[in-house]
Amino acid sequence: MNSDQNKPSADENSQLIGNAGRKELLAWAFYDFANSGYTTVVQTTIFSAYFVGVVAGAAQGVTPGLSTLLWSLAIGIANFIVMISGPLIGAIADHRACKKLFLLISSAGCIASTALLALVGPGDIWLGMVLVTLSAIMFASGENLIAAFLPEIVPEENMGRMSGYGWSLGYFGGLLTLGICLAYITWAKQHGLPETYFVPVTLLITATIFALTAAPTFLWLRERAVPVAWDRSLSGLQIGYARLAHTFREAARFRDLLWFLITLGVYQSGVSTVVVLAAIYAQEVMGFDTQSLIVLIMVVNVTAAVGAFICGHLQDRMGSVPTLAITLFIWIVAVMVALFASKPVHMWIAGNIIGLAMGASQAVGRALVSKFSPAERAGEFLGLWGLVNRLSAIAGPLSYGLINYWSNGDHRMSLLSTLLFFIAGLVLLSKVNESRGKSAAIMADVG
Repeated sequence: MNSDQNKPSADENSQLIGNAGRKELLAWAFYDFANSGYTTVVQTTIFSAYFVGVVAGAAQGVTPGLSTLLWSLAIGIANFIVMISGPLIGAIADHRACKKLFLLISSAGCIASTALLALVGPGDIWLGMVLVTLSAIMFASGENLIAAFLPEIVPEENMGRMSGYGWSLGYFGGLLTLGICLAYITWAKQHGLPETYFVPVTLLITATIFALTAAPTFLWLRERAVPVAWDRSLSGLQIGYARLAHTFREAARFRDLLWFLITLGVYQSGVSTVVVLAAIYAQEVMGFDTQSLIVLIMVVNVTAAVGAFICGHLQDRMGSVPTLAITLFIWIVAVMVALFASKPVHMWIAGNIIGLAMGASQAVGRALVSKFSPAERAGEFLGLWGLVNRLSAIAGPLSYGLINYWSNGDHRMSLLSTLLFFIAGLVLLSKVNESRGKSAAIMADVG
């Protein structure tokens, strides 16, 4: 089969890209709003701290450091599975033009498994790990798929801005979910209800909000891709492997993309660690309770939304690489403040600096990979972006968990490894040539 015969023409590409109206752009960005409640409640604040402190806490006979390691393992296993499956799903979705269908399946899976986490109580360690793993797999797969729509709905020069809008709106989605959960927890505590009662209800709240607010995405976002003719004797999996093999064979043509993916993998290991372990650090080291954690993360979500919004515009003006370098420096400062924190106020300062850096770095990273990706193979190349994100989500939290276990629960020692990820990422970023990477993607579309 001649692959060139299956490529869309330049005219067809121009019709596929950048024709989205405001309602459709909002529908795309609103998915970030919808799924952010999952990360903030399950992975970042309420359930992560509940798992370490109650489900696998000292009362269950779990040794110090082991509960944090078990949490890290659950997240790591999920991300390993998505690391393997993400590029294949992206390639198949591109080939069969079914990104929206796959997105619906992954969203439903994440919503259902999040709701089932309400069944997890003290001592239900394995059930909790299985459900967290499943929900994280579905969430991460959805992240890959929604990102693959970006090159179809906006032109290259607006990708940074649109990505920033999505991340910014996402943080407000997390803020809404946390706010509702905080209101319920406050009410529950006033009525003398225990943590084992109100935490499961917050998971049901999170699943419900995800389901309701994701609806606009599936109602208004269009599938612009056109199915490509393929040999019917080959399965979708075989096609996916074939396209991935072709992608890696052409690595020399996209060297800046691949170098940036390496850079991304290093610094994102630090970001992933903060996302899934920040609440545990604040709880175990600084003595934050559930309500204090929620308020802290709510404030962080506001600063993260501001950071994503500002840097979405900034990278379109000064370039993605310089903008990202600034955010990595901010990350280094933030982690150092947390590392040497001795009072709760220090964690508040660190949290808000982290918020600015987190919103900025995630928005810039997604947009830069999109700029380096040929438009007709966006799902495949953003599948590689997802693969690297998943690899970092294994390396970062697992390194933290292992160091915490070996040091008998020393969270400050564990946080030091997180700092090193950001420093190394800043050094590696200096080798990425943004202009050359964008030119390679454009030449691939023309060819």
